Amino acid sequence: MSDEKNLQENLDDMLGDAKEGAKKAADKASELAGEAKETINEFSNSAKETFGRDTENKKMIAGILAILIGSLGIHKFILGYNKEGIIQIILTFVTCGFAGIIGLIEGIIYLTKSDEEFYNTYQVGKKGWF
Repeated sequence: MSDEKNLQENLDDMLGDAKEGAKKAADKASELAGEAKETINEFSNSAKETFGRDTENKKMIAGILAILIGSLGIHKFILGYNKEGIIQIILTFVTCGFAGIIGLIEGIIYLTKSDEEFYNTYQVGKKGWF
């Protein structure tokens, strides 16, 4: 009987130790999750800050160049639209410069859009014309 009692006590002690270890592990996991959330929020804020500056710069540069020398299609190349930029140059030469009106219109459109709308339309959505 004594052996059974000792065995039961040992099992109870092990179970208590296991429960205590599981609680410590859960507490540590919760602490690490909190730190991870904090790190993710810092990274997200940093990315938003960088995204905002980059989008605003591209929007301003592309818009101003489109208004001033849109007939050359440089604004298209800045936004990464190489095919559209070449088409713009060809159209300008074929129409003796009249297709430059496209650049003027696009420049006005670029500059009147919000930064987020510009980013979603022209950088994410890859809308090549107007």
